[in-house]
Amino acid sequence: MDESGGSGKPQSEGAEGSLRPKEPQGVPGSHDADGSQESARPVDTAPEPARPAGTTGEPQGPADTADTADPADPADEAAQPRPGDTGTPPAEPPQSESRPSLIKAPREETPAEPLRARAAHSGGPGGPGKGAPVPPKAQKGPGGGLLMGKPFGVPVYVAPSWFIVAALITWVFGNQLDRVLPELGGARYLVSLFFAVAFYASVLVHELAHTVAALRFKLPVRRIQLQFFGGVSEIEKESETPGREFVLAFVGPLLSLVLAGVFYAGMRAVEPGTVPGVLLAGLMISNLIVAAFNLLPGLPLDGGRMLRAVVWKITGKPMSGTVAAAWVGRALAISVLIGLPLLNQSGALGGESQEIGGMDTVTDALLAAILAAIIWTGAGNSLRMARLREHLPELRARTLTRRAVPVESDTPLSEALRRANDAGARALVVVDTDGDPMALVREAAIVSVPQHRRPWVGVGGLAQDITEGMRISAELAGEELLDTLRATPATEYLVVEESGEIYGVLSAADVERAFVKAMARPS
Repeated sequence: MDESGGSGKPQSEGAEGSLRPKEPQGVPGSHDADGSQESARPVDTAPEPARPAGTTGEPQGPADTADTADPADPADEAAQPRPGDTGTPPAEPPQSESRPSLIKAPREETPAEPLRARAAHSGGPGGPGKGAPVPPKAQKGPGGGLLMGKPFGVPVYVAPSWFIVAALITWVFGNQLDRVLPELGGARYLVSLFFAVAFYASVLVHELAHTVAALRFKLPVRRIQLQFFGGVSEIEKESETPGREFVLAFVGPLLSLVLAGVFYAGMRAVEPGTVPGVLLAGLMISNLIVAAFNLLPGLPLDGGRMLRAVVWKITGKPMSGTVAAAWVGRALAISVLIGLPLLNQSGALGGESQEIGGMDTVTDALLAAILAAIIWTGAGNSLRMARLREHLPELRARTLTRRAVPVESDTPLSEALRRANDAGARALVVVDTDGDPMALVREAAIVSVPQHRRPWVGVGGLAQDITEGMRISAELAGEELLDTLRATPATEYLVVEESGEIYGVLSAADVERAFVKAMARPS
């Protein structure tokens, strides 16, 4: 985010505006959200903008144009004339016939949880790597499928896609059992279903290894999810050092190798050619495949995170490690797309060599395409996440805060909006008789009041009481800011100085827009 220059006061427009409840100050050299520099202007001495021709009666408040604003166009805010502007308003669309708007479009009616970034570790072939940023609504509620338990306090979910894979494994493994143990008959599918469940239990152990290591390093884990091609541990913060990153990535494949050894020992203890012998052999091979696949040196696989840690250690730059491992991951995706069907056709993976063509060829190509797509997408997500983390420190509460004016709870909405317009503010703080903040007037609530009723509606009825979590420091920035907002979801927050003085109001919608902008910005 571009910072306000000069005085460092919150700004009056866009995602970077607010006002201390005292004499409004100018913001020399302030910047718009797109980085263009405005000429300095004193916001407290500007003449009142012209009203529409023929308007009489009640003075028009700064939200008079809200009812006609296009709520689908957030850029419309930037096109409105700003209080205190000394230059000529933009030619298109013409704005000389309406007053600046405090509120341009309804925001979310319910509290919005700010976007967050999270890292993830995969535990199965093609399991997702680093998670992409998730919109606030996607983070509400469990959203992970069927809750199976909370080992180590971390919820474990089974995604609906797992049942599809379990059915596929049951069918494929059942057909193999028919060749090895034909005497089982239809019971072979029950044995195959047990194998599918046992295999994903092994994947869960793989993920728990990542989770325990993350908790040991004091990294919060949001959840574990078993899904289509394995599992994923959603770790909400990055490792602080390359050494921890390496350990965190390596423990998953290590546990899979340990499990393969345990199943091998069990296989040696039972009679071959029996149901226990076949199940233990299948689980041993499956865990070896999981370990080997995840050790491949490309993101989003665990081996890619290990490569990232090595490059990070050598260069001292985590971004360099991410770029190297992500591009290796993309090369790996192409190799899987082309090489896996060829290896299967040639019999190099243990099967019989087959001629190209037929249903087996189509199945191999489809499986390879799915794996390649997952790896390619995960590598791209890793690059985007790394770029985002580079720009996260630019998300500062001080520069995203809106100017605000203090009003008492019985102040008519139209009068409160007039005062905000005169001050060049875009937020209202309800204060008591001593001037202490009590509540924040919700932006969406203002928009919901028709213009003709605003003189008869007090701002107190449109306000949300300020809880302790809604009072945040102006010094917050980056992940600390996002974590603070996430702890108390709301649409607006009161921003205060260390002295307790009101700095302004921070809108969750502004933070979301800034977050998305940081995602799109090149490194």
